Amino acid sequence: MARPVLVIGNKAYSSWSLRPWLLMTHAQIEFDEERIPLYQADTREKLLRRSPAGRVPVLVDGDLTIWDSLAICEYLAEKHPEQQLRPADVRARAHARSICAEMHSGFASLRSQMPMNVRTRMPGRGRTPEVRADINRIETMWNDCRARFGSRGPFLYGQFSIADAMYAPVVTRFHTYDVVPAGAAAEYLETIRGLPALQAWIAGALAETEVIKQDEP
Repeated sequence: MARPVLVIGNKAYSSWSLRPWLLMTHAQIEFDEERIPLYQADTREKLLRRSPAGRVPVLVDGDLTIWDSLAICEYLAEKHPEQQLRPADVRARAHARSICAEMHSGFASLRSQMPMNVRTRMPGRGRTPEVRADINRIETMWNDCRARFGSRGPFLYGQFSIADAMYAPVVTRFHTYDVVPAGAAAEYLETIRGLPALQAWIAGALAETEVIKQDEP
């Protein structure tokens, strides 16, 4: 049986692509990677060949195409129940879905003022009041998750889950812009930073040559 194909953008910049890539890599779910550099003359054409949405990421699994990062992660959790990619407890699972949805649809100020760029450091850039509010919310959320659900491991819900994949791009942003959270959130950030899967993604980003000017210093 052919392996699924995960279509991603630039590893240096594409936060949406990182999420399912990290989930699959950390969980050792086999897949083939297809990288389409963003903001190139032929980017739109290439993406439309894979998905009518024309965006990354896209998971192509046989005759099935899934074109949203959270939808891809949820599909993988259902297809690979042995990986336990969602908390087993129903209350923790509902809580995890809530914070994943908040990440998926929120934090607009953080996204716009602190774009993901894992190849550089920009300490202090983008610290508007709105961004500080987003940072405070994320720090509070991480500390709350670790206190309430993290007794069985170092991740938000103890064991690695979709929630950790969804917040991994925030971890890279905090490193890039020198945001240091307090309490258990700081330990959690270092846990995600140290994942071999995330380090492999960063190594891939460092090998890229494309530059998206608006996301550079």
